[in-house]
Amino acid sequence: MDQRTSLQALIDRATPTMVELRHDLHAHPELSFAEHRTTAVIRDRLLELGWTVAPSPTETGAIATLTGRRPGRRVLVRADIDALPVQEERDLPYRSSVDGVMHACGHDVHTAALLGVADVLAHAEDLPGSYTLLFQPAEEGLGGARAMIDSGVLTRHPADAVIGGHVTSLAPTGFVGARAGTAMSEATALRVDIMGRGGHGAMAGAEGNVVLAVSQLASRLGEVVEGLALDDVNCACSAGVIQAGTANNVVPRTALLRGSLRTFTAEQLADASARLGSLLDEVERTFAVRCSLSVTGGTPAVVNDPVVYESVMASARRVLGEQFVLTMPPTPASDDVSEFLNRVPGCYFFVGGALADGTSGSHHGPDFAIDDGAVAVMAHVLSASAIDLATA
Repeated sequence: MDQRTSLQALIDRATPTMVELRHDLHAHPELSFAEHRTTAVIRDRLLELGWTVAPSPTETGAIATLTGRRPGRRVLVRADIDALPVQEERDLPYRSSVDGVMHACGHDVHTAALLGVADVLAHAEDLPGSYTLLFQPAEEGLGGARAMIDSGVLTRHPADAVIGGHVTSLAPTGFVGARAGTAMSEATALRVDIMGRGGHGAMAGAEGNVVLAVSQLASRLGEVVEGLALDDVNCACSAGVIQAGTANNVVPRTALLRGSLRTFTAEQLADASARLGSLLDEVERTFAVRCSLSVTGGTPAVVNDPVVYESVMASARRVLGEQFVLTMPPTPASDDVSEFLNRVPGCYFFVGGALADGTSGSHHGPDFAIDDGAVAVMAHVLSASAIDLATA
């Protein structure tokens, strides 16, 4: 039995457990750096499979290692484990049991798939190289990868290549896509505090009115990135939080806007930042308010190493078939897997998971849903890619 047939058999064997784990994780979502139950589920499964579970540098998250029988390279496979503060709307049998929290971006799929990789590699014969599985907390807050790295995870678990994947509701189940070079945008988290005179609602005008000021600012953030794109994919700047006021007849003195800026290059970031400064100056003049901008966090662009990318795509074509592997355009979404890819050559790819009836919804939306079949596809490509990279 050749390696391809053997790997398919191991995936088929592991799939029911992967799907069961995915449903359990989906029903019990946890927010960034609070993934305690999730961590326990991961560790228990890794120990059951015979992996060596190493101490995690963060309170949540998990790391496990396995050494093959033959010499080879060191491969790190990463998945994120946190959920989002979103109320699930779908009436799934395994819908979220936590009010206001759901896996609205597919990290339950990623975690279950990496546990499937653990199952496959634990039962594979004559493995080359060595493997580190890294279950990262707090991707959604864009702080988990940096926290692990700053605490020395790559020093204690050095790697020659890093791989990982993200499910997408924008592609059919069974398809895999990636891109060499810049694949996902850099994310910059923005906070704008606006201070004004405030006063009685019956006498409110534009001057000193922070409600009008923050409303105009939110509606014009798209101007900051107008004309900025990579391969016809536009950069983005948008608001996610607006806070102002405590009563319907009082114009408050302060307002708050939180948003994000997504760019692909350093030049675009500099250009957009200058435009944002000019926009804030205009808002200040128009409404006689004061705007204070602070950058509260972010993560670099996801940049795939061309050599590792070619290896992963070759592995995907071998196990899925040429027609199911795509070259994708860049995406304005971001992921802090970039922190690992900035330090170790790697590849981050996308796995289709759209429901067949077209009702998957949008990532980060309350109606988001993914086909269970994506779990096995992701585990298959990760397993094959890890073995091939370890053999190289």
